[in-house]
Amino acid sequence: MTDTLETTDTATLDPARREMYEKVLAKLNPDRFRDLLVDLVNIHSPTGRERPASEYMASYLQDKVGIGARYQPISEHTGNAIGELPGSGGGSRLLLYAPIDTHIDPEADVPWVGKSLRPDMIPEAKVDGDLVIGLGASNPKCMVAGLTEVLHAVADADLPLLGDLAIGFAGGGMPVSMSNRDQVGMSSGVFHLLTHGMMPDHAIVLKPWWAVYPEEPGMCWFKVTVRGTFGYAGISRGTEGFRSSIVPAATVIQAIEAWLPEYTARNTSGSTLPEGWISAVRSGNPDKPAFPSAATEIYLDVRVNPRTTPGEVRHQFAEMIRALRAQHPDIELDWEMYGSLPGGMTDPDNWIIRSCQRGWEEVEGKPYESTPLLGGQTDGTLIRRLGVPCARIGYPWPPASAPAELNEGLGGMGVASVTDVMMATRAIAFAVVDTLTRTREELDL
Repeated sequence: MTDTLETTDTATLDPARREMYEKVLAKLNPDRFRDLLVDLVNIHSPTGRERPASEYMASYLQDKVGIGARYQPISEHTGNAIGELPGSGGGSRLLLYAPIDTHIDPEADVPWVGKSLRPDMIPEAKVDGDLVIGLGASNPKCMVAGLTEVLHAVADADLPLLGDLAIGFAGGGMPVSMSNRDQVGMSSGVFHLLTHGMMPDHAIVLKPWWAVYPEEPGMCWFKVTVRGTFGYAGISRGTEGFRSSIVPAATVIQAIEAWLPEYTARNTSGSTLPEGWISAVRSGNPDKPAFPSAATEIYLDVRVNPRTTPGEVRHQFAEMIRALRAQHPDIELDWEMYGSLPGGMTDPDNWIIRSCQRGWEEVEGKPYESTPLLGGQTDGTLIRRLGVPCARIGYPWPPASAPAELNEGLGGMGVASVTDVMMATRAIAFAVVDTLTRTREELDL
């Protein structure tokens, strides 16, 4: 194998590797990808309840793709799908990875996701020309189907790979922590996947946006509790000894909202734009509207640049709270950081980053010049924090042809373009051939 391949010029593929890449491209099948995507959308897989989807993918990899694969259980209700196409030896192990859980529970999340469920929020796939619509069709289901299609094409092409092509789909990938489902979330599934046999030399994560990212933010979750007294609707306003927690909470919310853009501007660097949003406010019991609550809780997610620690972000938040208390000494509040995950990054000059950029260039037919700023977090963050060089590559999102009403807000991340995702598979297939036809020494491993 190595005797027949040139090993000096990695700016593009030499003739032997070019021939292998063309074989893979000839095997990529958009209809097969679409059919798998439809099947996956129809299998509901909310965070903490991913088992049916992961079991399905393990069987698909085993029976349809023809590789060694299995379901990797974590608990009764959640687990991962893993598989591997082994090479002849001497190369690296490359992991193609995507999460498999969706962020909406249709039976419980109205009205928080809207007045009613849109078609992209329901786990029922609909095909409309080039589009597949349904809960998670774009994120994460087309990522799972897209990486599977790359693996399927590589297997069908029967290439003489040196390295091993591994694939993994994990539950618990959403930036949530499901208190009623064993605290699944915040990359719990991929942590189990990597620490139970699937640790690779390199990883590629498929996620939205047609660019190659060497880094992604982490998260800090804060809760601010504004204190008052338990009241009664029949008490006259101004009665001594009674204080609302809800009304002053509005002042606190405005102060936090004013601080967040300042935080983002102060902490933006590299390709990471660490945004922050107030995500929930909770107070009182709607069954007892006559009794105003003594506490109003404000929840927010603040993204963490990988060059900044969660401890430093906590300090910045504490300084904001200190200034707020000084400006409004009459407001009683306390706060805590109740969740955190540091950001992660890979050296931009690492092999897998450059290889994915070459794949992007191959598809686009022009040089890769810059990576746009982004604040979205994925399991790639934890993969990098565990020491694995990792590239994030994606596809245009939302699709240009998506109905306007389904592009409002984040929705169910449920509109995928077959054409767009297949474009990304060509870039990933390039990186697979580029990487797994070389020795570990050539990749500086």
